[in-house]
Amino acid sequence: MSVIAAPRLAGADTRPSIVRLTAVELRKMTDTRAGFWLLVTIGLGYVALAVIMLFAADPADLTFRSFFQMMMIPSGVLLPVLGILAATSEWTQRTALNTFALVPERSRVAVAKLLAAVALAAASVGVSLAVAAAGNVVGSALFDGAGTWNLGGAILPLSLLAQVINIVMGVAFGMLLMNSALAIVVYFMLPTVWGVLGEMVKALQTPAQWLDLGVTMQPLLEGSMPGQAWAKLATASAVWVLLPLAAGWTRLLKREVS
Repeated sequence: MSVIAAPRLAGADTRPSIVRLTAVELRKMTDTRAGFWLLVTIGLGYVALAVIMLFAADPADLTFRSFFQMMMIPSGVLLPVLGILAATSEWTQRTALNTFALVPERSRVAVAKLLAAVALAAASVGVSLAVAAAGNVVGSALFDGAGTWNLGGAILPLSLLAQVINIVMGVAFGMLLMNSALAIVVYFMLPTVWGVLGEMVKALQTPAQWLDLGVTMQPLLEGSMPGQAWAKLATASAVWVLLPLAAGWTRLLKREVS
């Protein structure tokens, strides 16, 4: 018995939805060997820092807020590497032909990568909250810690913004350079060199207050953005995140697939 296929409606959108593309990109970021071990390393970093705090910090500093701020360090350092790997996967694993044959509109793939990066940043903040809560309970029960649960109204959204900036910067460098090893080296090297020069060269100290992303993001992690902090953060983010993202986006759209 033959089966008659249903006719395709004229004008129907048969493309995979952006939600499905985002789920695919999120899976690509987490189920590879490199992605898996990066996530394991971040998890071990959470546990290690919590244990160090329990034994090394003063009891008065064993609070939910202190644990949470400490938990931002492992994910803040390593999540951008996942962003880089997500942006370079098509080119380093030679799957660009498959990806862009299935989804010819490369801009939709780029949007999905960014949305997956933001979702992973949000998930990392959720895990940080859980580990911080566990550390606070253990600290108050076994180490005579203060055990206060006051996180502060601004620190949670500001910490989320910090993680989003970090991982999107990783995606931006990955799109721009399209080579995992090179993008990882440049991602860590350039801001570090600029930060050192900003501290050592007197003429660069004032510009560094506006263009050093590490400096301008510090108030985010402290949960307060006083004075010109937002303007400085926006300026540094434009240089280190938006500019490479725009250049990388353009290169992604124009690069030949071989």
